[in-house]
Amino acid sequence: MNGRRHLVALTIAACAAGSLSACGRSRVHTPERPHDSTVALLPDPDDGVVGKAVVTNASGTADLAAARASTRVQNNQAPGTVTALSEGEAQALFGDLLATLPPKSHHFTLYFEFESDELTAESRALVPAVLRAVMDFPFPEVVVIGHTDTTGTPISNVELGLKRASTVRKLLVDAGLKASLVEVTSHGEADLLVPTADETFEPRNRRVEISVR
Repeated sequence: MNGRRHLVALTIAACAAGSLSACGRSRVHTPERPHDSTVALLPDPDDGVVGKAVVTNASGTADLAAARASTRVQNNQAPGTVTALSEGEAQALFGDLLATLPPKSHHFTLYFEFESDELTAESRALVPAVLRAVMDFPFPEVVVIGHTDTTGTPISNVELGLKRASTVRKLLVDAGLKASLVEVTSHGEADLLVPTADETFEPRNRRVEISVR
């Protein structure tokens, strides 16, 4: 499940519980006769993005545009004055809901030797940390993306990036991860970490990026 799906899941649950977390501008329609609802805009647990939301009913609207901004809706009255919850108040109100979300995703960057699919010694040492991150998720998804610098042709670099991603996938599988959990792809030289001219040696671009979620 990716970060956006996390937000959608929280939004659906939050509407039922009277809270909202979203990275885009969302419109929340409260029930026609709510008893007493609190709607709060919570940061994305994955990347901290806050976004915006509009709470509306037949009597009025309230704009939420900051972390933990909240409003109360009672009976058929317009949404109340927007106030900021403290972290403790947000946890007290919505802690049980937030606890049902998947853990924060993990990201790793592994680097390679020049014109090679051989990991640097420092990057090879990170493989156990990747495996530990996978254990945080009951149903993990692991995406491995290979990258290169700008030496060589674009076509050959796509192939090299895929070879690098496949090398990392094999390391993870050999270490005990199920092969079906790992997706590999290559961006070649199309997504440089450090922008360079063509035919430029740049070790930081010779990499594989791993997302565990």
